[in-house]
Amino acid sequence: MKKRVLVLTGPTATGKTALGVELALRLGGEVISADSMQVYRGMDVGTAKVRPEETRGVPHWLLDVAEPEEAFSVSRWVSMAAEAAESVFSRGRVPLLVGGTNLYIDSLLSGRDFAEGPGDAGLRAELNAEYERIGGAAFRERLREVDPARAEKLAPADRKRLVRAMEVWLLTGETITAHDERTKALPPRWPSLKYALTFANREDLYQRIDARAAQMVDAGLFEEVAGLLSRGLDADSTAMQAIGYKEAAAALRGECTRAEALETIQRESRRYAKRQLTWLRRDREVRWIVWDGTPDIPCAAAEIVAAWNS
Repeated sequence: MKKRVLVLTGPTATGKTALGVELALRLGGEVISADSMQVYRGMDVGTAKVRPEETRGVPHWLLDVAEPEEAFSVSRWVSMAAEAAESVFSRGRVPLLVGGTNLYIDSLLSGRDFAEGPGDAGLRAELNAEYERIGGAAFRERLREVDPARAEKLAPADRKRLVRAMEVWLLTGETITAHDERTKALPPRWPSLKYALTFANREDLYQRIDARAAQMVDAGLFEEVAGLLSRGLDADSTAMQAIGYKEAAAALRGECTRAEALETIQRESRRYAKRQLTWLRRDREVRWIVWDGTPDIPCAAAEIVAAWNS
């Protein structure tokens, strides 16, 4: 069996989950979730995680693989997703990457590796202490001496990336810039067929996004967030920065009303959708399924299956 991956992406609320399941059933496939927040256990409502009854028996990978307290990186996801895909291939089935985190998808398909290993905790502590002592601007100037290209891209306040860039240089003798350039030359991990979903009328998309956010609130978003916070999850953790979670947490702290939180969730979700579309339009390999009002899942599935088998 020739190894190929089918990708289904697009903005939030465009029907990826339902179409992904339909395609998996028609092609003999399994879904690998490409959503940076659906990896977390206990974060179901606010991430629109597929419910068991919605899977229709199709296996779904990379859901609930981390605790919300963990910092989950793109490199970790790529490693797990590559292993999942190889498992799917080994059984003669088709891996379907389904989700809207396009950095994850592109990183997996590109075959690149990452300068994100465990590092050296002692060195990192020293560099953080130096950042505190001399300030972000001076620390960036120090980085500029060894990696001017990366220093130019980073703001003085971006402590995490400045420290990591310096750490990589000191540990490996290779700058992150050089690493990125080297890995860009690597061949793709597997050939792929990419589809993205959107709406002909942007207002239709925004109305669906607003409706989904309201449905999440009705389904218990605030209760889900309250449960996460009650177990001691830090409001500043990576998981709690997801759209929906940080706004709900603010309402629970009394910083805004629940109605105001919902409005913010809807607004930020629309903005995120716009960024997703901007990213995807730069990719010349993407084929578009453009909904005219209501998604037609069977029709789209038939089109994609025909292209896959051609």
